[in-house]
Amino acid sequence: MALSADDVRGIADYARIALSPEELEAMTAYLNDTIAILDPILQYDLEGVEPTYHPIGDLANVMRDDAEAPGLAIDAALGNAGSTRGRSFRVPSILGDGGAA
Repeated sequence: MALSADDVRGIADYARIALSPEELEAMTAYLNDTIAILDPILQYDLEGVEPTYHPIGDLANVMRDDAEAPGLAIDAALGNAGSTRGRSFRVPSILGDGGAA
């Protein structure tokens, strides 16, 4: 199954790739060489072989459901902070605007 220059032009248009006539000729040869490399795969007898959609088959999600864990109380989280503002840590500016934190 060889690709024609029109086939490659259509693929390039679909991919929004502009090809000069020289590039179209080179790309047609390149794609036909690539298809030729894959020809031996067509020699396998695949009658009755089910397609594989995922490399690990029917493996189900093995992760456990998320559990609601109690979080750290805000007072405890901010207890050792040097400076706070409401429910947030207050830190010095790193953007160099000269303003105090």
